[in-house]
Amino acid sequence: MAELPTFEHTPVDDIPAIAARVRSSFLSHKTRPLEFRIQQLRKLYWALKDNEALVTEACKRDLGKSSFETYLVEISWCMNDCVWMANNIPRFAKDEKPADIALSNQLMGPRIRKDPLGTALIIGAYNVPFRLSLGPLIGAIAAGCTAILKPSESAPHAAVVLAKIVAELDPSCYTVVQGAIPETTTLLDQKWDKIFYTGSETVGVIIAKKAAQTLTPLTLELGGKNPAIITRNANITLAARRLLWAKTLNAGQICLSQNCTFIDREVVPAFIQELKNTLNEFYPGGARQSPDYGRIVNQKQFQRLKQMLDTSSGKIVVGGTMDESDLFIEPTVVEVNDINDSLVSNESFGPLLPIFPVTDLDEAIKIANEVDDTPLGTYAFGNKKEMEQILSQTRSGGASLNDGFFHGSVPNLPFGGIGSSGQGAYHGKASFEAFTHRRSITTTPAWIDRMLDVRYPPYSLKKKQKFANMSEIKPNFDRQGKTLGWGSWFLGLLGLKGLAVLVAAIGIRQYLQRRAKL
Repeated sequence: MAELPTFEHTPVDDIPAIAARVRSSFLSHKTRPLEFRIQQLRKLYWALKDNEALVTEACKRDLGKSSFETYLVEISWCMNDCVWMANNIPRFAKDEKPADIALSNQLMGPRIRKDPLGTALIIGAYNVPFRLSLGPLIGAIAAGCTAILKPSESAPHAAVVLAKIVAELDPSCYTVVQGAIPETTTLLDQKWDKIFYTGSETVGVIIAKKAAQTLTPLTLELGGKNPAIITRNANITLAARRLLWAKTLNAGQICLSQNCTFIDREVVPAFIQELKNTLNEFYPGGARQSPDYGRIVNQKQFQRLKQMLDTSSGKIVVGGTMDESDLFIEPTVVEVNDINDSLVSNESFGPLLPIFPVTDLDEAIKIANEVDDTPLGTYAFGNKKEMEQILSQTRSGGASLNDGFFHGSVPNLPFGGIGSSGQGAYHGKASFEAFTHRRSITTTPAWIDRMLDVRYPPYSLKKKQKFANMSEIKPNFDRQGKTLGWGSWFLGLLGLKGLAVLVAAIGIRQYLQRRAKL
C-alpha cells in the first residue's frame, strides 16, 4: 500500500500572500513564453506518471475506485491531455486572421491575438478529483495563466496527491491551497482574472454572485437532472447495457450520468429484465463483492441518497441493499410515476436508477423538459427520426445518441453546461480558450489617412455620402422580408448610377459588335 501525505488545511492567514505571489508571477510575464508553458505541461505529465501508484491509492481510499477505473477516467486522460496540449500550444497561440473583413478594413491588418486572462482560481470536485482539477489547470498553463488549485476536501487523499503533483511545477506560478469553506471563502475574497468551478448548482450560485461583484470571468461546470429517453423502437438490450454502465461508473457519482429514464411503458418489462441480466454480467458475484464497483464518498452523501430512496413513492424493482459502515449502495432500479418524486425532482449523483413509464415520445419530452429544461446531458434511444425529435425539442449542455454520456468522454470535444447546468466549456482546444482573451488588434498605416478623412470634422453631406458608399451593405430582401431575386438584388447593389453605367456599357458593346460585322 502506497504511503500518502496527511491532509492539512492551509492557514487562512497565509492565503492572501499566496494569491499575491502567484499574481506577481503573472505580472512579471514569466508565463508568457510558449517554451515555458510547454515545459510546465511536460513536467506535469511526468509528475503524474511518477505518482501513478499514489493516484490509484488515493482514489481507492476516497471513492473505492478500482485501479482500472482510475486509469481510465483519471490518469490516462490527464497524461494524454498534457501531451496533446503541449504539442498544440504553438498552433492555438498563433494570431488569428478574422473572416469576412471588408477590403477597406483589411488594409489595417486586423488580427486576433491570444492573450492569457491572468491569474486563475480553480476549484475542483471530489468525484473525479484528478481529471476535474488538472483538466482546467492544463488549460490555464497552456493559455499562459498562473493558477491556484483548490481541490475538494471531500476527497482528502486525492487532494494531498494533487498538491504533491503540482509541486513539481514552478511554485511561483502554480500551487495548491487545501481546506473547506473558510479557506474557499478567503480565496474568493482575493483578486482573480478567472474562476473555474466544478461542483453543485447550489455552490455554483454562491460563486457566481461573488464573481459578479468583481466582474470576474467565470466557468461553471455543474450537474443536472439529466434525462434518458427510450422509445419503443429502441434497442432495449443496448440501452440497458449502456445506461447501466453510465450509472455504475464511480458508483453513479458522475455529473453526466442520467438522473431519470423516461421509457415507453410498452417496453418497461423488457428493459427491467435486461438491467437484471446486465447487472449479473457486470458483477457476477454481486456489486458488493466486486473490485470494480466503487463506494459513496462519505456518510453525508450516503445519508442524502438514503433519504431520497426512503422518501420515494416508487417501487424498487432491482437492488436496494445499503450498508452505511461500508458506504455501499447497490445499483437500485426504482419504477416511479410522479414528476415530484424525490428521485425525479432531485439530482441523485449516486447509483439510483429511477425509470418513469410514459405513453409516447411526446409525453417523455414534455416531462423531461418540466423536470429540468437545461440539464448537462440528454441521452436518446430510438430510431433516427425519434432521436432527431429529442434533439430538436430539448436543450442540454451536450447529448449522446444511443449511449450514456459518450460525448463527455471525447477529449477534444468542448464539454460544458447550459443554464442551471453551467456556463462555458473546456476539453481540448476549449480548455485553452477558457483561459484566453481574444484581443482584437489593428495597425493603421500613416499613408492611409487621406482615405480616412470622412471621420474628421468638420462633417458635411458629401462626407456622409462618401462614408455610405464605402460602408453600406445593400439588402437582398424587400420591406416584407422576402428575399429578392438575384437580378433585383444585383441591380439594387449597383444603384441607379450603376444601372445607368451598365446600360451604357451594354449599348457601347452592341454598337462595337455591329461595326465589327460590317
